[in-house]
Amino acid sequence: MEMANLVRFKTATLTTLGFQRNGVWGEETASQKIEHLGLMFGALAASPKSAVKGYGVPLGQLTFGLLVFPGIWDWYLQWRERRRGFYTKWEEDMLSVLLGMVRPDTGWIWQHPELVGNVKPIPGLITSAEIAFARKNWHAACDVCFKHASQRSREIQRVARIHRDPFEPIMCILEAESPLAEYRKITDEILKRMPDERRYPRAAAEAVRSFLMLRLGLHLGLRQKNLRQLLVCPRGHFPTSERRLEDTKRGEIRWSERDRGWGVLIPSNAFKNANSSFFGSKPFRLILPDLQDLYTYLNAYIERHRGVLLAGAEDPGTLFVKTVKTTSKDASYNQTSFYEAWRLVIQRYGIYNPYTGRGAIKGLLPHGPHNVRDVLATHILKLTGSYEQASYAIQDTPEMVVNHYGRFLPQDKAALAARILNKVWEAA
Repeated sequence: MEMANLVRFKTATLTTLGFQRNGVWGEETASQKIEHLGLMFGALAASPKSAVKGYGVPLGQLTFGLLVFPGIWDWYLQWRERRRGFYTKWEEDMLSVLLGMVRPDTGWIWQHPELVGNVKPIPGLITSAEIAFARKNWHAACDVCFKHASQRSREIQRVARIHRDPFEPIMCILEAESPLAEYRKITDEILKRMPDERRYPRAAAEAVRSFLMLRLGLHLGLRQKNLRQLLVCPRGHFPTSERRLEDTKRGEIRWSERDRGWGVLIPSNAFKNANSSFFGSKPFRLILPDLQDLYTYLNAYIERHRGVLLAGAEDPGTLFVKTVKTTSKDASYNQTSFYEAWRLVIQRYGIYNPYTGRGAIKGLLPHGPHNVRDVLATHILKLTGSYEQASYAIQDTPEMVVNHYGRFLPQDKAALAARILNKVWEAA
């Protein structure tokens, strides 16, 4: 009930009368926070003798009131460090969640002093004296927790290490002179191995779907959620209104008679960074370029192949649909299945196999759709040296690009400068 109350507080359009809040959770953020807080309570409840090596707190004693006591957080942070061997940004993010909940005036825990009523002493973590202090002055206990979490966050920031390098699977692409041209080889490989539609309709439909996933990913630079939830309006049909798209927080691909091309319209509230300066409350619009037979395959997919994949099942309305089999009737992708579909395309067409000679790129590793954004941003950085132009390709801000992709530019900066300077010598 406490978790449900927290989620309602952070996701409601309007705050309940008498309460204040700072920031709102979207659907994805809410499910992520539920999972992360669940992991924490699970660690506290797990037996010390189990593989998890938890603390063994009885299930009846679990309450959000525990999160005000610094001993709980110190144990959990050290428990994670023991399991992994070092601290990462994950622990820092968890502390930021706590800071938000105990923040004066706007924190959910700060505004719910009744939570302390469910707290009982836990040997080694919480003493009776700490509980008595919290009952006497809840806001003072929240302040103590806020200061403690802020200090721990700074300490972890100093020693945090990268657990898994997100660029590792595509490093061979990012290090190429033209990352986009390198990644495009995968789409060429799909076309080279395209099955005969008359003999193998389903296999051909799956290959065209794979081709379009990568091509649209490379043209649009969208996050997985926006690409996965992209609706489709076939030619000759009336497109979904902008208001309706805003309500469902989804984009749509539709035919534009004015531009004589396939266009994509996505309302700004569908994006993770909807309040970013990139959007300025305006929707994302882009007419897809008819390059390398994109329209040929897009028309064929919408008119014929998509129906083959649906096989009579209910149409979810999205551009990309799963292959409907007897074991599963739901044609819509979720976060996991879309990631797996992309990963399978990379395994089948992207990774070079020396034994069969198939596969487009040597050294490539399996990865998901998010890495396409890395390819686009790095490609533009290498070509122009402009963080601002790189941010346009992935609908983000230059600051984010500096923080995330800055490591790819130092050697390329020198090369860009040399290119300009060398023209003087060539002219001479």
